[in-house]
Amino acid sequence: MPAIIDVWSANTFDSVLLKFLTSKADLVRAYFDTDRDIFLSYDLGRGQPRPMMRPDNPYASDFYSLLDTADELMAARTIRAFHYTRLTDDEVTDLSRSGIHLSTPATLLRRFNTLVTSAVLPRAIADSLYAQSPFHSDQREARAGKFWMVSHPTPPEDGGVVPLMKHWGGEVASMWVSDPGLLAPLQAIGRARILEVAVPLALTRHSYAAGKAVVATFGRSVGAIPEKGAFDLYIDQALPPSAVLSVHTEGDPAYTAVGTTYPAGFTDVDAGRWKELTGEED
Repeated sequence: MPAIIDVWSANTFDSVLLKFLTSKADLVRAYFDTDRDIFLSYDLGRGQPRPMMRPDNPYASDFYSLLDTADELMAARTIRAFHYTRLTDDEVTDLSRSGIHLSTPATLLRRFNTLVTSAVLPRAIADSLYAQSPFHSDQREARAGKFWMVSHPTPPEDGGVVPLMKHWGGEVASMWVSDPGLLAPLQAIGRARILEVAVPLALTRHSYAAGKAVVATFGRSVGAIPEKGAFDLYIDQALPPSAVLSVHTEGDPAYTAVGTTYPAGFTDVDAGRWKELTGEED
């Protein structure tokens, strides 16, 4: 397993990446500081007088070139990402045996069949849910053959991830289902889980977003105030068991702490960014 980068922690950046970013420290700080000044003077209208048009950032061209290089560097690296879902204990055990599979109509059907065989879900309900899956719509191409994650740890009570853990099977099993008789069994199956995954960015289309995130993280380390740069990402190839770094289960202390006090050293910098930028409370 290659060294793993946390895009939110400059302490995890390898020497080559850190050397490159350090060589561009003045540019990074100047770009973000100028961006902040433009936000205050134009977007918030605190300039005296307020510019007629939103000013250009004079460092933008060089900064975008920097991001292109960061993209190339990150494409060869592995990051830690987080997947929010609902799994049975047997499915968690299977992760340690066969790794991460992509979401497809075939894998969804196989998972439904396993529940039916185990007498966890009636066949009629499984068949109805499968027939209503987004896989059987114009969303099939957008959803099939992918495994989605997020780059930054997110608290399990966050509104963006709660729906992913409320029903077994995720969105492809219940997204458009409104019948309580079909949804209730899915809420009773398994438990909410948060997976930590080692993701080689070469297996994704998101190295540019990862590059932006590490540049933002480095920018903060040199005194700038950028956003954290969180992004969604997916793989389109299965991953081996070694890629599953940890599984946190609802009720465990680490599960509750994800996105707040876990991982160690993580801070959601966006939560206090408004005050940093303006000196005011939200």
